[in-house]
Amino acid sequence: MEVINGIYLPPAAGMKALSRRLRQIKHVALDMDGTIYNGRTLFPFTNPFLARLKELGIGYSFLTNNPSKSVADYVVHLRKMGVEASEGDFYTSAQATIDFLRSERPDVKSLFILGTPSMIREFEEAGFRSTADSSLDEPDAVLVSFDLTLAYSRLCRAAWWIKQGKFYVATNPDKVCPTDLETVLVDCGSICHSLEHATGRMPDVVVGKPDPRMLNGVMKRYGVQPSQVAMVGDRIYTDLLMAYRAEALGVLVLSGETDLETARTSHPVPDMIIQDLSVFDRLLEAVYEPSFSEVP
Repeated sequence: MEVINGIYLPPAAGMKALSRRLRQIKHVALDMDGTIYNGRTLFPFTNPFLARLKELGIGYSFLTNNPSKSVADYVVHLRKMGVEASEGDFYTSAQATIDFLRSERPDVKSLFILGTPSMIREFEEAGFRSTADSSLDEPDAVLVSFDLTLAYSRLCRAAWWIKQGKFYVATNPDKVCPTDLETVLVDCGSICHSLEHATGRMPDVVVGKPDPRMLNGVMKRYGVQPSQVAMVGDRIYTDLLMAYRAEALGVLVLSGETDLETARTSHPVPDMIIQDLSVFDRLLEAVYEPSFSEVP
């Protein structure tokens, strides 16, 4: 990989080509944990980067595969960290799943949900009925998510309905959720593997990153094309794979899960690899300088 001022580029790329593409960017989709913060800690470069985007007239949104909080909860979460945000700034895997069910499975009206109370309320407010933990309350489909309140009886009930052949959808494929706590947060993908051992089935659809439908939902909301979008995240197999599938610019930051050696040998290869958002901030500043001809 070519290295220029802390920016790692694949061999076929070059700064001139990258700079031309950056000039087209109208919207930046930002992963959250590992990109703008780590667990409960906001990175010091996050607010300056967001200010830079506003200065340049570039829109942004926060994308997360973690649906354990509602959008309203995420607004509060970021504000406590010192980031001003509104509900329209977010697109979660729960929202992407709601959009998927409405557009592609309008027959699904009731769901047996493995998810937090916050997420279940979000689906109920979207018009879905959440069924009880009972063989008498039959759902149209089973929805499995990152469930911090997971109860054994509900896990068993989900397995029962999956065994009965119900349509089965998961919000995201993540095995674990990033954290700065001294624990392992078992995520949706691991719960789905547990259910696979019990039922022999994996989800019929996994909606969150890296499924391009999630990024396509952002493009539709903001009226932008793939060439006008940069997806920034810290995970190859979710953030960057989604960018690749959606034909958006894929920017990998090393402030979260992925180290440089893994990134350099990954597939797909990111369009660029940077240490953190502060590097992207400097790059955008250089690209949009009136006297700019080529990034040094």
